[in-house]
Amino acid sequence: MTTTVDPPTTTLPTARMRTWHRPSLWFAAAMGVATVLTVAAMLIDHRTLLGSPVWAKLFKFAVSAGLYYFTWSWLVSLLNGRLRKIASVATNVSVVLFAGEYVAMAFQAARARPSHFANTSPFDATLFRIMGMMVAGLWLATLVGTVLLMFTRIGDRAVYWAVRTGAVVALIGAGLGVLMTGATPEQVATIKATGRSDLIGAHSVGVADGGPGLPLLGWSTTGGDLRIAHFVGLHALQALPLLAFGLAVLATRLPRLRASAVRVRLVWTGSAGYAGLVGLILWQAERGEPLIHPSSTTLAAAGLLVGVIAVATAASVLAPARKVLR
Repeated sequence: MTTTVDPPTTTLPTARMRTWHRPSLWFAAAMGVATVLTVAAMLIDHRTLLGSPVWAKLFKFAVSAGLYYFTWSWLVSLLNGRLRKIASVATNVSVVLFAGEYVAMAFQAARARPSHFANTSPFDATLFRIMGMMVAGLWLATLVGTVLLMFTRIGDRAVYWAVRTGAVVALIGAGLGVLMTGATPEQVATIKATGRSDLIGAHSVGVADGGPGLPLLGWSTTGGDLRIAHFVGLHALQALPLLAFGLAVLATRLPRLRASAVRVRLVWTGSAGYAGLVGLILWQAERGEPLIHPSSTTLAAAGLLVGVIAVATAASVLAPARKVLR
C-alpha cells in the first residue's frame, strides 16, 4: 500500500454556492429573518408558557432550522444527475413540511398554547397530530436525502466520510424526537383519575416540563431533558463536516495531516466520538439527570469516552499513513 499525500480541500463550500439547492437556501435565509423577528417578539410580548417566553421555542427552532437547511442546501449540490433531482425533491418536501410545522407553532404561540404535546382541546390535539404527521414525513424525506448522500463523489476523502457520517448521526438525532411523544407516568395517572390530560408527552424526565432551565436554551436543570440529545444529534450535520474542513486548514501547517488517510481516520474517530456523546447525553436524560449535574456514573462514562477517543486520535495520527480505499 502506498502513502497518499494529497492536497486537502481547503476551499470552503461557499466558493461554489451558486450550485446550491435554492429552496433550502432561501428557507435558511427565511429562518434567519424569523430569528430576528422572534427576538423582537420576546422583547415586546412578555407572556410565558410552561415557564418560558411564548416565542422562545420559535426562536430556537429558527436558529436550528437555519443551520440545518443551510447545510442541506450544500449537501444537495454534492450530488449529480438523477440523484440530485431526487434529493432536490426530497429536500423540497422537507422544507414545505417544516414550514408547515413552524407556522402551526407560531399560531399556537400567538394563542399562548403549547404547540407540542397539546391536548387541552380537540382542536389542539388535532393540530398536534397533524404536526406529528408533518414531522414523520420530514424524517422520511431526510432519510431519502441521507441514503442518496451515500453515493456522493468528493475528492477529499475526509470530507466525503464526514458528510456521510454527519448525515447518518443527524438522521438518528432527528428520530430521537419520537421519545418525547409518549405519555409520562404522571400523565397516565392523571388520565386514569380524570379521563384526560392537558398534555400528552414531554421532553423532561423525572420532573414536569416548565421547571427551572438553562438560560435561553431552557434545558432542564432539575431533571433529564430529551431535547439535548435530539439537538446535539441533529447538528452532527454541521459539526462533522466542519471537523473535516478544520483538518484541511490545519494540514496547511501540519505536514502529518496532509496524508488523506490520517484525516480520514480522524474523521472516523470524531464521528464515533460524536455518536458516543449523543448516546451518553441521551442515557443521562433517560435517567432523569440534569445535564449540568452529572452523577459519578455519568462522569465515569464520560471519562471513558474521552479516554477512548483520545487513544484513537493518537493512533490515527501516529499510525502509518496508508492509502485510503475509495
